[in-house]
Amino acid sequence: MREWWVQVGLLAVPLLAAYLHIPPPQLSPALHSWKSSGKFFTYKGLRIFYQDSVGVVGSPEIVVLLHGFPTSSYDWYKIWEGLTLRFHRVIALDFLGFGFSDKPASIVEALLRHLGLQNRRINLLSHDYGDTVAQELLYRFKQNRSGRLTIKSLCLSNGGIFPETHRPLLLQKLLKDGGVLSPILTRLMNFFVFSRGLTPVFGPYTRPSESELWDMWAGIRNNDGNLVIDSLLQYINQRKKFRRRWVGALASVTIPIHFIYGPLDPVNPYPEFLELYRKTLPRSTVSILDDHISHYPQLEDPMGFLNAYMGFINSF
Repeated sequence: MREWWVQVGLLAVPLLAAYLHIPPPQLSPALHSWKSSGKFFTYKGLRIFYQDSVGVVGSPEIVVLLHGFPTSSYDWYKIWEGLTLRFHRVIALDFLGFGFSDKPASIVEALLRHLGLQNRRINLLSHDYGDTVAQELLYRFKQNRSGRLTIKSLCLSNGGIFPETHRPLLLQKLLKDGGVLSPILTRLMNFFVFSRGLTPVFGPYTRPSESELWDMWAGIRNNDGNLVIDSLLQYINQRKKFRRRWVGALASVTIPIHFIYGPLDPVNPYPEFLELYRKTLPRSTVSILDDHISHYPQLEDPMGFLNAYMGFINSF
């Protein structure tokens, strides 16, 4: 009789193979509508999804939205219509899952060239991972390099712009520093692990519904994006490496800068983060949302977030 572990192994192999080939979930009607209303452009042979809505007629204002990790441009859907009532163009894109460094910033620049907006003054609105992309864009703007964006204003939200006050989740630590285990963990990740890992960064009264979590997971599983989460998470380590470059860019420019903050954020905890932010960037204005709002303020309190942003935009 074969050893029991051989029998278990023979049974486990096909089960594991079947698990690893589970297809991504179907898009919900809302997510399908978001995808259908968007477009694609090609950047170095890769298809980049983006949304571009025309809003107020006659206004020269353009806003570009930079989403966070590990989600997508769909993070902005709750405030999208409100933004179109203030801006002539509202633009967002999905960042690619092919490593970090300055590549997402280059994609933003390429998209605006594709849209013929490279010479226009741009308002940037960012969240989480998008804050770091915005910092790189700001650094390039400060260097006055040809072909770079002309940034009119910048609004950040709940991004770990200071490595010393950033508190990544346990799963993020395991994936970014797991070495040879990281690719295995990404392949074993499923909706249950994802939802249990993401839910704690929302406030206790503003957590996403199961259908909303499925939309987020469907976006990640699209084109096997879950398989590169470990490489994407290297942006956390790069925040340390490029701190002087990225924080220095924020501290040295003269454009209007604002920060919208959900104070219950476990990733950028209160009051440590806010104290360092105000000390480092005394010229920046800050909007602090209700005490129960956490890491995803644009989803948890869309009206409060939109009002804070409009207050900032209308102040200059």
